[in-house]
Amino acid sequence: MFNNPIEAIRTPDERFDNLPGFAFEPKYLDDLQGYEGLRMHYLDLQPAGKAADETFLCLHGEPSWCYLYRKMAPVFLAAGARVVMPDFFGFGRSDKPVDDNVYTFDFHRNMLLRFIERLDLTNITLVVQDWGGLLGLTLPVSIPDRIARLLIMNTTLATGDAPPSKGFEAWKAYVRDTPNLDVGRLMQRAVNGLSDAEAAAYNAPFPDDRAKAGVRRFPAIVPVTPDMPGAEISRKARSYYAESWTKPSFMAVGMQDPVLGPPVMAQLRKLIPGCPQPMQIEEAGHFVQEHGEPIAHAALKAFGITG
Repeated sequence: MFNNPIEAIRTPDERFDNLPGFAFEPKYLDDLQGYEGLRMHYLDLQPAGKAADETFLCLHGEPSWCYLYRKMAPVFLAAGARVVMPDFFGFGRSDKPVDDNVYTFDFHRNMLLRFIERLDLTNITLVVQDWGGLLGLTLPVSIPDRIARLLIMNTTLATGDAPPSKGFEAWKAYVRDTPNLDVGRLMQRAVNGLSDAEAAAYNAPFPDDRAKAGVRRFPAIVPVTPDMPGAEISRKARSYYAESWTKPSFMAVGMQDPVLGPPVMAQLRKLIPGCPQPMQIEEAGHFVQEHGEPIAHAALKAFGITG
């Protein structure tokens, strides 16, 4: 997978003090198979007084971290579910390799598989958006018995057999040309009403530009041609859904997203048998989880999950 040891940055804990709406206890693993020596952060929220039957695995994307799910997680938890929210390496409170070339599709995807196995997660509702979906929607191919449902927001399967949109090419170029991307400012441009304190929370993981290798790499490694890493497993996932998927799904769309908005989500919906008409969040853009509380309630109702 990669050769350890690798040089990585560990964001100081004090940068995560007093984040608005995010009083959760961090958890860490540093023994994932193949990733030994890199510390991974995750949240593992469990209802008090009983074992949870359902697990909501919430996967963030670019350039966010599990802070993005702060409005959805309490809703799932109140319904009696376990809520697990990992940070990809390079993001959030997880370690951040400084070499851009460490970050590949398989580096991230294999981490998710090892993480799910390490925690022995079952009866999983995959909650995905952006790269959380590019990676997460391929997981049922490898671990079908662990995945029970899909909750899909503003994402796609990157199969490499369709040309990328102009919007994505513009985003890719912007990140390439902005090595010290101001993540908080980007989030404020993308999310109406995001406070300065919330923007600072999105900036918290990144003390300097050396910590942003993962941010820089995500757009560059999206499989946009059939031979790119990740394209083949994404095509296998597409076939898996067409031929084998019979489980529930729920879709919500931030209608103002210029890259992974309504047209892309309409195409993705066609690939998921039985996927109902999406919940449309008219005022939301790409980071639809910032409007996540009503989405979480609607998904729970659709899935028939109550506290």
